[in-house]
Amino acid sequence: MYAGNFLRPTRRTMASAKPTSPPCIDAHHHLWRYDAAQYPWISEAMAELRRDFLLSELSAVTRAAGVAGTVAVQARQSFEETEWLSSLASRSDLILGVVGWAPLIDPGAEAYLEKAAALPKVKGIRHVLQDEPDDFYALREDFNRGAGLLRKFGLRYDLLVFARRLPQIIRFVDRHPRQIFILDHIAKPGIRERIVSPWREHLAELAKRENVYCKLSGMITEAHWHAWSAEHLRIYFDVVLEAFGPRRLMFGSDWPVLTVAGSYVRWLETVRSAISGLSFAEQARILGETAVEAYGL
Repeated sequence: MYAGNFLRPTRRTMASAKPTSPPCIDAHHHLWRYDAAQYPWISEAMAELRRDFLLSELSAVTRAAGVAGTVAVQARQSFEETEWLSSLASRSDLILGVVGWAPLIDPGAEAYLEKAAALPKVKGIRHVLQDEPDDFYALREDFNRGAGLLRKFGLRYDLLVFARRLPQIIRFVDRHPRQIFILDHIAKPGIRERIVSPWREHLAELAKRENVYCKLSGMITEAHWHAWSAEHLRIYFDVVLEAFGPRRLMFGSDWPVLTVAGSYVRWLETVRSAISGLSFAEQARILGETAVEAYGL
């Protein structure tokens, strides 16, 4: 386990780290053709997101940031979107994988998952658990029947929840001990309010499950959009690294959502700076190798 503040390089890691930064894979971004009815979660406060974000723009921002590959993640709960993202990925060398959506509670979930797994570059499934009004949605029997089919088709599951639901998520994960899970946005703790507990304790408990990975993503949109700093985020980086270690952490941008709080390059540089005290090999895990392993890219 890693202890202490990893934002401050130690003598050992400063001496062993290489002068150049490892190549990067962005394990979490979105693409969409905007339609107000399809994206009700894009509020007035996020008005700048109320437009199309397509492959050409993604290519430009990732090229500017020196990102070598990406994973596109669903932004609406529609199997049609899963097919669309897969079609974009099939024509792109940049998109290495897709996390789509399928109706896991549907009696016909198996047929949907079989179809999803056959689509080019589809690597996983995500359901927007954070928006379900039922705090215990992840423990529903029908949801678990669907989730229990994912491994049959070689599909991972992305966990999108707020920190307060981590106790239920731990119980959910324990029902599927051989399924690969990837936790999005470090479980969205109360960064704006500078809340650390009980998120820290629950995250540490979840991280004891070796089949769970975690994304360093979605943090600046949980902070004050126009007043966050690396110092403000320090404790959250520390907690996540101590819980998961570099081997099960991966970088994600959450582009274009992150643009309400900062630029793509600024977020990547924040992460690179935060992990600069680690060895070159540990940085390489977080910036790319973990995503390759977890998603089978």
